Amino acid sequence: MNITKKLFILIFVTSIISCEDGIRDITGGNTNGSPTNVTEVKPIDITQDGFDFLEKMQGHWTGMNRVITDDYPWFAFDYRAISPSHIHGIHEGGTAGNLLTSFFVTDYKNTRTIIARNGGLLNGIYRSSYFVMDSISQIASNEKYFRFVDAIGGKGIMFFELKFKNDSLYFNAYTSNLGLRTLPTRHMTFKAKKRDLELSQSAANEVGFPQNIAAWDFSNGFITDNLYITSGETRPVSATFLAQANNNDVYTLATQSGDPFTILDHPRLGSLTINMDRNTQITGDVLLCYLSKKPLTDTNGFFTTDADAYETILHFPALSAGEDRFFYSYLHPGNYYVTIVADKDNSFGPSQGDFSSRSTLITIGNEEHKTISITNINIQN
Repeated sequence: MNITKKLFILIFVTSIISCEDGIRDITGGNTNGSPTNVTEVKPIDITQDGFDFLEKMQGHWTGMNRVITDDYPWFAFDYRAISPSHIHGIHEGGTAGNLLTSFFVTDYKNTRTIIARNGGLLNGIYRSSYFVMDSISQIASNEKYFRFVDAIGGKGIMFFELKFKNDSLYFNAYTSNLGLRTLPTRHMTFKAKKRDLELSQSAANEVGFPQNIAAWDFSNGFITDNLYITSGETRPVSATFLAQANNNDVYTLATQSGDPFTILDHPRLGSLTINMDRNTQITGDVLLCYLSKKPLTDTNGFFTTDADAYETILHFPALSAGEDRFFYSYLHPGNYYVTIVADKDNSFGPSQGDFSSRSTLITIGNEEHKTISITNINIQN
């Protein structure tokens, strides 16, 4: 659906080929032949500076997100530790796909540093790209800047930058479509505040986070034969792995891509499948599938008047008319309230006239894969 594609921050061009031979070329042969600007990547040594990034990044962030020219006034990322030196966050955009970014300590180019892993799954296309911390700036005592660049192609291929100031985060991402454009252009701007530390601090305490130990071994770099080669190039210009199929099976596609770090390699993370019963009153409506820390409805099933409850939303995928099943991948263990909203006015948020289910408390254990059913989306607000 369109909203999923807009929210889903990937660098794919829109022309996609479906044959097996094109598993590493999703451009459909469309390339402008512009020269690729590959630069030497020099990782930051976090034994000197930069290790504090992990602790700064953890937490539940809510704010606004601009994707290209589209503004989304409310957006959230939930970053929690999954090991002593690895934090993970994901946005589940809808049935078509998701977006993840994780940060972890590793050794790369003979340097103890932090690598970011960004990508996900969209409409049968799996992408995983690796970025290395290469720049730090202490702007003021309460303000610090970090940059991560493509681990092979550097800033000339794609990069993102983050600035922390007190409890605020400024997160920009830039892409060249894997070198198809001469220079990277801004793709996303996420401006947010850290709303909650309880969930991330609980996870940190459980795994002993943060520690300056390698979460994954990249001391030998990447296997070149597994890397994606941009159309028109003869060698990889990006630390990117790609695969595609006519389905959204993240487990199969992760393996096919050659990605050295797949969904099955993440400690702690589980999944949740929700089956939803559409009654005749909501057959043709978009369903908003919320996971939150607090319940979004009162005991009678009506939307709560507690405004703070809505700021605890952790995941918020939208399902188009006809869809009645959703799979949450890479899910942190813990307690969640599940609330399904039939969006009668297409506002993409809870509002008067919408139908809702009663908020239901569930628990996801470490690496647990759970399935539940929601059959009571019948309360009209």
